[in-house]
Amino acid sequence: MWVVDYTLLWIALRTAIIYIAVVIGIRLSGKREVGQMTPFDLVLLILIANAVQNAMTGPDTSVTGGLVAAGTLLILNRLVTRIVSHNKGVRDWVEGTSTVLVQSGKTVSKSLEKEHITPDELQQAFREHGVESLSDVSLAVLEIDGSISVLRKDEMPTTARSHHRIRFIRRAK
Repeated sequence: MWVVDYTLLWIALRTAIIYIAVVIGIRLSGKREVGQMTPFDLVLLILIANAVQNAMTGPDTSVTGGLVAAGTLLILNRLVTRIVSHNKGVRDWVEGTSTVLVQSGKTVSKSLEKEHITPDELQQAFREHGVESLSDVSLAVLEIDGSISVLRKDEMPTTARSHHRIRFIRRAK
């Protein structure tokens, strides 16, 4: 039941490789796939988890092997979270950036094509935000979590507001 040998290092290495591959795969699938989970997406997620489990632990079915794989995933997730929180370039790659879909009542066709947003999906977002037509939209943005934010023209400020700068001071450790 409790097996400790060199195979545990292999499990940790294989788990790290699978983690990186799955993160890249999810990132390449696009924002909409991550943010709006359909039943098919749930099935895919379950099947991916089942498929990569054997790749992580191999023939080792011991409790120790499972704990090493789980521990490796937790450590990698913590490491990626720390890197993302401190490095904007990495954060933009891992999490993505928001994309303007509609600006001043006009769709941004390139953005819709790039993000694989159909006119029906855009209309659905308008309805969810209580907007009747494209001409009423000042700004629609595909957020990094896959949701679409919509601002009506009557919600936009008519005058420019001054920006306040907030300065953060780091504490010495």
